[in-house]
Amino acid sequence: MATFSFPEMLLLSLVMGSFIAASAGDFHQEFELTWGNERAQILDGGKLLTLTLDKTSGSGFRSKNQYIFGRIDMQIKLVAGNSAGTVTAFYLSSEGPNHDEIDFEFLGNLSGDPYILHTNVYSQGKGDREQQFYLWFDPTKNFHTYSIVWNLQRIIFMVDDIPIRVFNNEESYGVPFPKNQPMKLYSSLWDADQWATRGGLVKTDWSKAPFKAYFRNFNANACTWSNGESGCASETSGSVRNNVWRTQALDASGRRILRWVQKYFMVYNYCTDLKRFPQGRPRECRRSRFL
Repeated sequence: MATFSFPEMLLLSLVMGSFIAASAGDFHQEFELTWGNERAQILDGGKLLTLTLDKTSGSGFRSKNQYIFGRIDMQIKLVAGNSAGTVTAFYLSSEGPNHDEIDFEFLGNLSGDPYILHTNVYSQGKGDREQQFYLWFDPTKNFHTYSIVWNLQRIIFMVDDIPIRVFNNEESYGVPFPKNQPMKLYSSLWDADQWATRGGLVKTDWSKAPFKAYFRNFNANACTWSNGESGCASETSGSVRNNVWRTQALDASGRRILRWVQKYFMVYNYCTDLKRFPQGRPRECRRSRFL
């Protein structure tokens, strides 16, 4: 039997990850353009969506459906060149002051310096659960698949089908977990130069505008929410397209890859920021190695 080093395993997973979103959604049917006027556009017969940022405004879109658990995939190609000060956000969120939210945010950087992938989880209006990563590829050269798996047991963040973060349901230990509020999928491209790059030290270079991000191959294998109930409530297990996400967890190989990513690519983990939590680390940080 062949054995693989972690880099080889990573490469193999990248190749496999390119097949994740084979069922591409039609952006006209699945999404609405919410702000930015002509800066947000759906092209190629609904197969491609672009967001643009200039000095006047950014742009954004959101899903027409609400979801309550599932797997969400999107292929994204990020702003190329000097993207310092820009943020491309891709996230699930409910509404209201006590909202739930599951975040991918891509923090731009100077040409030649890596993007930072910022992740966060909000439950009942409380976030402050940030983890940040460098990526092991240039996310501006090609499309890559970014995925959220959300079930009753855990949330898994994945890049090209490679797990980078797991947030477990620790409600039994008093840690709130997103489970009761349906969420829409949102994405936006906006100017955040007051904080996005090196804490705001590097500002957006508007001479490089307009900035543009590209989206394709959206796929939602998820329970939709309508009229106060989940669309999966009336479905039998045999009628659902793919049940894997409902109980999806990491096997031994997945845990090894997760440890490898977190060892070599993680650049910030709130659980190890002792200065931020002088009264003691958050409760979930004491419960799980994989956050």
